[in-house]
This record gives sequence, structure tokens and C-alpha cells, in this order.
Amino acid sequence: MADEPWVGGSFGSVGTCVLAPNASPMTLDGTNTWVLRAFDSSRSVVIDPGPPDPGHLDAVASAAGDVAVVLLTHHHLDHAEAARAFAERVGCGVRALDPACRLGSEGLGEGDVVAVDDLEVHVVATPGHTADSLSFVIPSERAVLTGDTVLGRGTTVVAHPDGELGAYLASLNRLHALAEAHEIGSIWPGHGPVIESALPVLDHYLSHRQERLDQVREALRVLDVPLSEANADDTLPRRVVEIVYVDVDPVLWPAAELSVRAQLDYLARSGDWNGG
Repeated sequence: MADEPWVGGSFGSVGTCVLAPNASPMTLDGTNTWVLRAFDSSRSVVIDPGPPDPGHLDAVASAAGDVAVVLLTHHHLDHAEAARAFAERVGCGVRALDPACRLGSEGLGEGDVVAVDDLEVHVVATPGHTADSLSFVIPSERAVLTGDTVLGRGTTVVAHPDGELGAYLASLNRLHALAEAHEIGSIWPGHGPVIESALPVLDHYLSHRQERLDQVREALRVLDVPLSEANADDTLPRRVVEIVYVDVDPVLWPAAELSVRAQLDYLARSGDWNGG
């Protein structure tokens, strides 16, 4: 089942995923544009219109009908580039944490509730992948839309300097607490398939980050680089990548290098250089 190609579709009683045709090593099968609509409602919420592909935007418009508002999980172009043009086309605003991404006067942030007829979308700040990353909880579905904070397959990049590992770990812990409290059960991600059981995946994400930090610490020992010099050596992240990510396709090494920069920054800030 996990090996079947992801094509989007309908989920729960309110969700439809329209998959954008921008597949790549970084975007997996493509960007998931989510259309949310309460049962028997004529109005919808569109999340992350994605890239400015005419066919994709036609498909989103067809699935969405009367769009009340566009929401953005974060500013990356594969999620947000088409937001303004799409919103102008359907006659609504764009709400986002980043003011540069908005269309209209309304922003979006922690604790906001977007209500459209019987649909409620609760906003949870989950910075880390980017500084402006948001997740959207749909209480009626016990689902959370995570953008790039949690992916449907694999793990996400925390790209320094906009990405910040300490914030990302805090965001994962926050989502984990929501899952433990049974406020969320499934994850509707920004890339890859829907995750039906959130808690095991969040456990994996947290343990994976700790394992990577341990691997980076060990690489630094092998390279004999003291903490005081780590952030001053611009060649160090690449050298760490060559040790820690030796089994990863080199096409992904540039992204891995950005993650290593975030890991080094985290270790330097936390003083947790030795893992204890």
C-alpha cells in the first residue's frame, strides 16, 4: 500500500486533495492543495494553491467551487506561488502568517479560528521548517494539515537560516501532545499520502531528529572540530554531510547541507555538543 503512487483524492467528510504536477526529489509526488468544505456547504477553504500551473489551478477551482478564503501553511513557492493569482481569480483573500503572502488585510496566526459555515479550521503555529510555518487542525475530523512540517513520506528539511531546529523540535512536540490528547488522529500533509495514525509518525520524527544530532556529533568528533570553531568553518557542513548522509542520494546533499547547518546552529545555541 505504501508503494502505491499518491494521487490525492477525498478524505474524511470535508477534505479533497488536488495533487499539483510538480513532482521532484524535494516535493515527492507534488504539492498537495487541500480543498475543505463542510457537508452541504457551497463555500470552501483552499489551502496551499501551489505552483502557477494552469491545469492544476483549473482542477482546484473545479473542486473548490465558491472559495471563501485561501490559507497558506508557509511561504515556499511550491505551496504559495499561485496563491494571489488564484485568489484574484475566485474573488477571495489570502491569509498567511507572512505579510508578503497575503491578499487583503487579514493575517493568520496562532489561535485563530477560520470558520466557513459548519467548517472550523484552528490555526497552530508550528515554526521550524520555516519561521512562518503553520498547521491547521480540523476538529470535526481530528485531522491536522501540516504543510511541510510533517510529510506523508520521508522526513522534511529544516533549512538554515530560515529553518530553525530548536523551533522545529518544539513544533513536533506540540503536535505530539495534540495526538496524545486525541485532538488529532490523522495527518493531511503538504506532500505525500495521508497518514492515518499520527502518533507513531510523530514518534519517528522526533527519534529521527535525535539520531541525526547524534550522528552529527559523532562526525564532529571524527573531524576533530571544536564547538568554538564549528560555525566559523563554512566548509564544515559539507564535510559532515559526506559522513552522515553517505547513504543518501547525492542529489539531496544540498538540502542535507542546509539541514546540517541548522543542526550545527542548534548544537551551538543549546550547548548540547556532547549529547548530555
